[in-house]
This record gives sequence, C-alpha cells and structure tokens, in this order.
Amino acid sequence: MEFEPGMMRLTCEYMIPEIDAPVPTSCPATQATELSATVQQLAGIRYICTKDLNINISSVKLFKDLPLSEPTLKGLNACNYMELTDIQRESIGLSLRGCDILGAAKTGSGKTLAFLVPLLERLYIKQWDRCAGIGALVITPTRELAYQIFETLKLVGTHHDFSAALLIGGKDLKFEKTRIHKCNILICTPGRLLQHMEENPQFDCSYIQILVLDEADRILDLGFQTTVDSILENLPATRQTLLFSATQTKSVRDLARLSLQDPMYVSVHEHARHSTPEGLQQSYVVCALEEKLSVLWSFIKMHLKQKILVFMATCKQVKYHYDMFCRLRPGTTLLALYGSLHQLRRMAIYESFCRKSNAVLFATDIAARGLDFPAVDWVVQLDCPEDAHTYIHRVGRTARYQLGGESLLVLLPSEEQGMVEQMSDTKIPITKIKINPNKLQNPVRKMEALLARDPNLKASAQRAFVTYAKSVFLMKNKQVFNVGALDTDAYSKSLGLALPPRIRFLRSLDKRQGQPPVVTDREDSTADSSSEEDILCVKRWDHELTTEPEPEPVSKTSKAVSRAAVAVVNKGKDKLSELARQYELSEEAGLDVVAAKLVLREEDKFDKQLFRDRVKEKHR
Repeated sequence: MEFEPGMMRLTCEYMIPEIDAPVPTSCPATQATELSATVQQLAGIRYICTKDLNINISSVKLFKDLPLSEPTLKGLNACNYMELTDIQRESIGLSLRGCDILGAAKTGSGKTLAFLVPLLERLYIKQWDRCAGIGALVITPTRELAYQIFETLKLVGTHHDFSAALLIGGKDLKFEKTRIHKCNILICTPGRLLQHMEENPQFDCSYIQILVLDEADRILDLGFQTTVDSILENLPATRQTLLFSATQTKSVRDLARLSLQDPMYVSVHEHARHSTPEGLQQSYVVCALEEKLSVLWSFIKMHLKQKILVFMATCKQVKYHYDMFCRLRPGTTLLALYGSLHQLRRMAIYESFCRKSNAVLFATDIAARGLDFPAVDWVVQLDCPEDAHTYIHRVGRTARYQLGGESLLVLLPSEEQGMVEQMSDTKIPITKIKINPNKLQNPVRKMEALLARDPNLKASAQRAFVTYAKSVFLMKNKQVFNVGALDTDAYSKSLGLALPPRIRFLRSLDKRQGQPPVVTDREDSTADSSSEEDILCVKRWDHELTTEPEPEPVSKTSKAVSRAAVAVVNKGKDKLSELARQYELSEEAGLDVVAAKLVLREEDKFDKQLFRDRVKEKHR
C-alpha cells in the first residue's frame, strides 16, 4: 500500500482475467508479472473458499493455522503477530464464516486484529478494488483510537491492494470529499462519517460489506446514540457487523439488537476471576483534596525513569498541571493530551509518548479507550473515575498482552466507600495502601510565586479549580461524588491560589437550598468576569464596609430634604482615606482625571484590607 496524508491508494488498475487464462508471450515483462500475480491471487481465493471454515478452536494457536490469504499472513508475520489471543481465536473463525459478532474481552487482549483480519479477508475474497467503492467501515469513539487502528491497518494490510482513509474531525474536509469515493476502507469517528453522509454527494455506502463498531459502549456514552442510529439507517441491511467492547452495558446490548442479525456472542473472559488483566497490580490511597497535587508531585519525583499515564477529570486541569509542572521541572519528559488541542498536535503527542521509554502523560478520558501505549509502567488516576467501567478502561492502558503493570487510584474520603463497593461488585481486585507523610514533597510555595508572576498561569489555575468542582457537581452517582464535601478553600491554596475563585453554580445551588452563599474575593475571579479592569469605579462586592444608621422619621412640619441637599451635607463622609476626603471637599471646577485615579487606588487599598480582615474573622 502506498500512503499519503490520511489515505492509502491502490497501486494497480486492470481487469481481472480468468484463472486459467494463459500469459501472452508478446506482453511486456511487467504486464506478464502483473497478470501472473492476478492468477495467483484468484487461485488463493479459490483455495480459501474451498477450505473448511468450521475451525476447531482448541487446535488453533497461530495465525497460520487459520484459513487466511497470503497477503494477510505476510502482513501479520512482518509485524511479528504469530500467536492468537483468546478473543482472536474465538471470534476470527466465526467472522470468516460471515457471522455477526458481539465481542467482549479485557483491555489489551487484541480486539483490533480480531476485526481487522476478517475485514481484510472479506474484501479479498470479494475481489474488491478501487472501482468497487467503499466496502468496509470501522467506527471508533475517539480520534486517537481511529488513528491507531489506521496505523495498524497500514502495517497488517500492506500487501493488499486496498485503499483506506482516516476520517476524523480536525482534518481537511474538502480534501476528504474529493478522495473518499476512491477508498475501500474507512476508519472514522461517528460525527465526521455522518457529516460526509449528509453533505458529500459523492459518498456512496450502498455496497458496504462489513461494519465494525469498536468500543461501542464509549460511542454511546459520548452521546453518539442518535448519530449511530442515523448512520445505520444509511447502510444496507445485507452486511456483516462486528461489535467489540471491553465492557458490555445495557446500551450496547440495545444497539446489538438493532444492528446485528443472529449475532454470535463471544466473551472469553466472562467467567474470569477478575475483570482486569491478571498481570496488573492495583492499589488505591485515600487523601484530602488539598494533598492530591503534592502526592502527584512526590510520585513523579520517585519514578523519574518510568513511563507514567496520569488521568484527570477535565481539560483545564490537565492544561494547568502540565504548565505548572513544566515550570517546576521534575526531571522527566512531560506531555499533555486533551480534547481541545488541535488534531495534528494530538497526533504528535500520541506518537511522542509511544516512542519514549520514560515520560509522564497528563490526559483526560480521551486516552482511556483502546489506545495502545507501549510499555506503560504506571497508570495514576488523580481524580476518581465516573464508574467501575471507566476505571477498567483507564487501567487497561498498562499490563497489555500478558505483560505486567501497576495502577494507583487517588480517592477522597467521601469517595472511598462508594467506589470500593463498585469495584468489588465488578470483580476488580484492589488493595488500600497508606502514604508515608515523611516522603511527601509539597511545591506549593514555588507555585504561589509562579502564579504571582504570571497572570495567565493564575487564570489557568482558576479555570482548573472551577472545572474540577463542576465535574464533581455534574456526576450522576451522588453517593460517591459530593460537591458539598469539597474543601474549596484548602484546594485553591494547594493549586497556588491565595483565595478560591467564585463558583457561580455553587452560589446558585446554595441559594436554592436556603444556605448563605460563600463570600470570596472578587479580585481573584478573572476566570468568570473581566469587568474588574474598570479603574474608574471603586469595587466593593458582597460585603458592607460601614453600617448606615436608620433614617429618623421625618415630621410632617419639617421641610423635606432633597437628594441633592443630602449629597452636599454628606460630602466626603463615606470616604476612608484622607486623600479621598480632600478630593471630595475640593471646590475646584472640572474633573481632574489623574487625581481621581489616585483617589480610587487609595480607596481600593482600604477596601481590600477590610475584606481581608473579614475573611480572617470568618475562618477563625
């Protein structure tokens, strides 16, 4: 296969002759070679079709024991794929017979080859070429997983004459529209595929032979249910469908009923003792929210020569921790992978982490599904996963293909009971360990100094703080995730912030529950409001500096005092600084802007000092 950006091309175009057609003696040598190769290909197809596909699973251990075509076997051998894994042994034989498959297996068990090999074989037997159009679709939940499958397809299918394309968001849509009708295999995400179906008149999928849904449960969890339904409506009913996932949820079973016809259920680890890989050592620690960052920093400093994957709840957290740790310089390579990065940047980070032998990758859950990072030593979950299924996929980035690995889960005291019960019900063996407080290193002083010098880094810390609180607030399982149990003041200080930023949705929640809202310094709320830059007004928020006496009742005989008269009488009395009082009592005509700015700055000093005194009084 030849490769160009996002696409593999056919390298030959000719009509396929009959098997017994003689080679013309007058043809050039190249034409004779091509014709001979075609005859061999058709002979190989006839051989495969005549072989018995009722495979004895117990006797099959190697790929060469399966009735596969020569190009596929060459590609597998070149990649050193010799032995079959459990899911491959159980499912490939059924797939070659044309059965629909609903497959479930542990993470790192080789599900990618379990559907790529039957895909290549089906198109090979059908003698598919570029003129035949799109013959196979592979749909994945994330761009990184689609890219990984595409790279694997390039290696395994290098001896086939099929064309393939990678359709994901963040790439050139116009380029894809002009080339997509020449492709035989599409590796795509649901959104971009549906976009081509609706907007591209050259897109024709009426002859699809095989459809693959990889990590089907995650596709549905990400809100692609309607998108997947729309895609299935545009596909022909006479197709083969393969559906794979590490976890089988109710939504996956519902999708299987709609998209599969008399499926064969393959679950090689259904009766296994544990739902996670056997070579994975799992442990968890319980610590306060404000200790999380120091735990992570100390862990990285103690494992500088290992490959570590750190999961966090939100993109803003990943970005802040990556920026801050780069400034703190722990002594190892740092990378960050999250959804708001440009697609080319995400691919470069993915490839860089794959190549490195020791590095730390901060990531959100976009790295939790299907991605095969080689030789990951540790998976650290700094934030509690949404549920036990998410935990299984996260830790599945290590201990892949019967190799070893370790994982560490960091829980808050309010999260421990509910999460441990979930993992026990899901057959996840995990051990509680305790942290040696003498080994902890807390870089908070350096962080405070860095935030004081860099306003952009300070704003990033504020956004990380707010998005973490919001992620906990939006979790469905309130027995595990309790936003009211978070010590926001201590957490903000652990991030290097002097005072916690304002969290608007918590203030509105407190009002609905009848609780007084938490008062925070609006000086540090740049993540929510930019109106503070108005220097022509003195800021006084959410507190009263002075207590105004109640007005005395005005007698009927006394003359009413106008507002203008009251302003003249009280002129200068509400000012705290001497400079402000002198400015108010000044009789000079006109407005002195320079003097007014000086007065406002002087008044701000008094306001801020009063507010600090109120906060200290509150926390005594």
